[in-house]
Amino acid sequence: MRKFILQLGFAGLMASAGALAFTATATAQPLGSAAAQSVMQEPDGETIETPANLRRQLVNYPTREAPGTVVVDTPNTYLYFVLGNGKAIRYGIGVGREGFTWSGVKAIERKAEWPDWHPPAEMIARQPYLPRFTAGGPGNPLGARAMYIGGTVYRIHGTNNPATIGRQVSSGCIRLTNEDVTDLYERVQVGGKVVVLPQAAPAIARSETAPLVSSYAAPGAPSRALRGPVGEYERSAGVPG
Repeated sequence: MRKFILQLGFAGLMASAGALAFTATATAQPLGSAAAQSVMQEPDGETIETPANLRRQLVNYPTREAPGTVVVDTPNTYLYFVLGNGKAIRYGIGVGREGFTWSGVKAIERKAEWPDWHPPAEMIARQPYLPRFTAGGPGNPLGARAMYIGGTVYRIHGTNNPATIGRQVSSGCIRLTNEDVTDLYERVQVGGKVVVLPQAAPAIARSETAPLVSSYAAPGAPSRALRGPVGEYERSAGVPG
């Protein structure tokens, strides 16, 4: 009888430990696994380690913006999802290349899972080789999710080329890895506020009513950040926006 009671006690202890382990995993899961975010793949297939600062993480972020606000820190290639109480989730992002950055305060107009890609007329004028339509799916350059920014042609979207995260590569869209954009997609609400900071802005958003400001460059303008002709880079990297 004593042995039976001891066995029950041991089983209960193991079950409690298992429950605690599950709780810890569930608590950490919203920010994702650091190991899962630790590698990126270059266009040539080479696998490289993701810099620690570009991995999704909870950070201190004092700001006057309300919880649920998205703040795009263009110069530092970070996107913050404001949680409140001085905290935010920070994601590494790819931003507009030189001459294609913009800033302003907008809102999420709509969201889409595995979105189709219809390049805007302005992009086709610059890059006539682009397809006029690409159906949603793993091969689509918009990636797994897209959040459309109202009053603009820009989106916050995923990418099938995660090696472009942390770089100035797009025509104004904000890109995240497919894992990160899926995480952000579940947090952001339609109508949610989006604050895009200009290239020279500090990390903390201060403006509440800044207008949309575009720094659109002439078609084919070279980019120092890409070390080569814009069109050539976009053709090789599959840059959608």
